[in-house]
Amino acid sequence: MSKPSIRIATRGSDLALWQARSVQRQLEELGCFVELKIIQTQGDRIQDLSFDKLEGKGFFTKEIEAELLNGNVDLAVHSHKDLETTPPAGLIIAAVSQREDPSELLLIRSEAHDPLQKLELKQEAVVGTSSARRQSLLRSYRADLRIDELRGNVPTRIDKLRKGDYDAILLAKAGVVRLGLDTSDLVTLTLDPTAFIPAPAQGVLGLQVRENDAVTYAWARKLNHSAVENQIRVEREVLKNMEGGCHLPLGVYNDGKVVHVSYGKSKHQSSVLFAFPLKKDQDIVQQIIATLRNL
Repeated sequence: MSKPSIRIATRGSDLALWQARSVQRQLEELGCFVELKIIQTQGDRIQDLSFDKLEGKGFFTKEIEAELLNGNVDLAVHSHKDLETTPPAGLIIAAVSQREDPSELLLIRSEAHDPLQKLELKQEAVVGTSSARRQSLLRSYRADLRIDELRGNVPTRIDKLRKGDYDAILLAKAGVVRLGLDTSDLVTLTLDPTAFIPAPAQGVLGLQVRENDAVTYAWARKLNHSAVENQIRVEREVLKNMEGGCHLPLGVYNDGKVVHVSYGKSKHQSSVLFAFPLKKDQDIVQQIIATLRNL
């Protein structure tokens, strides 16, 4: 198989570039010639609105997918949790990455730390997050917490915490780990993913290509991790059946033995948590969907 030239599309944030460069290195180790193309998305341009006030879906992917469909790039590297469950016609996921720790990180200013309280937060602490899932989960643990919108890339969010805009913030641990960020000046709690449920496919990268581009597909497929692909398939199928996106307060985590689920009717209501044991020949997705729709 001859070694192709592959153009990778990515957002310009520190984390997105880290992710794209990781894939670039792996493809170059296989002998491919790879270049990056930075594309700005709606989610990057609009920083003053919460996700539920942005129009449509695919806030961080739509423009990248358009470039891919137009043939201006050959491969897109996404945080898999940002992808819509029904891809645009003509695009497919060729591979998924290894899974970084899917847990959430709770970063707390020392002044707001109270180890005797749930989540180790002082009474009426101000917590920053724009995620409906995180907001609903927080309400299920602490009704007294004040939740404020938080946007920006990972370093920007942490800087806002350090400046005192918030008492604490919630982030995906994967992003902090991948960027190698130092949070030693903050109280840093890794939340159990079976109790504070992450987004479906959190910690996983999705490598997207054109469906008719057999060459790029074949090379990208060499990077696929089939065990992770099988793990997140359940998580993504639940999200798809619930017709959810960023607006839906839904967490799903498949640990290989149990599928852990959190679900709230809205970000303003507490989540309900479930644990569904995986059994052979069981349609676990339909069992989960039936349970959630009966709430």
